Amino acid sequence: MLKTSFKTIGLIIRQDSFEHQAEISTICQSLSAYGKLLIHFMGEQVDCANHPVVTINQIGEQADLAVSVGGDGTLLTAARRLVDYATPLVGINLGRLGFLADVTMAGLDRQLGEIFEGIYNVEKRFLLEGQIHMQDAEPVSYIALNDIILHSHQSISMIEFEVFTDDQLINKQRADGLIVSTPTGSTAYALSGGGPIMHPTLDTVALVPICPHTLSNRPIVLHASQQIEIRLSQPDMVAQISFDGITRAIIKYGDRVKISRYAKEITLLHPADYDYFNILRAKLKWSNQP
Repeated sequence: MLKTSFKTIGLIIRQDSFEHQAEISTICQSLSAYGKLLIHFMGEQVDCANHPVVTINQIGEQADLAVSVGGDGTLLTAARRLVDYATPLVGINLGRLGFLADVTMAGLDRQLGEIFEGIYNVEKRFLLEGQIHMQDAEPVSYIALNDIILHSHQSISMIEFEVFTDDQLINKQRADGLIVSTPTGSTAYALSGGGPIMHPTLDTVALVPICPHTLSNRPIVLHASQQIEIRLSQPDMVAQISFDGITRAIIKYGDRVKISRYAKEITLLHPADYDYFNILRAKLKWSNQP
């Protein structure tokens, strides 16, 4: 259940905060008018009117609302860290228009004012959990909001791998890798790889091959409830798995990567005038004349 009173606000600030000192000071001043402010710096610390500096876990434990300041990358990191706390999250964008962080500096006072009055759009986004089963170690798990990506390790050569869903073989392919994308990640790397744009409300996952050797190897969309398993096909093969492009793990022949929908969802709050298709048109320049 969403908290209806945002009395304690957790502010999560991007790594290069020093370059945005003026904007961050403005944001701190605006947010402090609505409640107690806790601050977590992902990188360097800047002056923010002596508000308590805490860990991101403390924000999850204590805050009624989390606000990420930066861009979509900052919000992705905040979402992965806060998903287990059920803390709603809103993003303030300091750079170019974002798909996720959509409160702007130009509309800051109006958009924040509406959110704290309870006028906002609520959106649930699911994450993926990737569990790596190694032959000689205990399984390890990581989560991703955008995508889990298999790709070659320290080599420009293709890799060969098999992809299963619910113990059924989908295909054996030779490619530079494979993107397993959520709807949130469908407008990221998967889009560049020719994958479909999936509306955020869909319970779907896209499997998008990266530069496949067989040109008929096309993206496949599965229901998010289906478990996906990836296995390398060659005994001497080593590959890499990345989670939202941040966390990375090395896998080898005989290891298995099992990917499934994460048990918890992140709740995003958007301004009242949020329009997903308007963001698509702006980001992808669909309305530009040739």
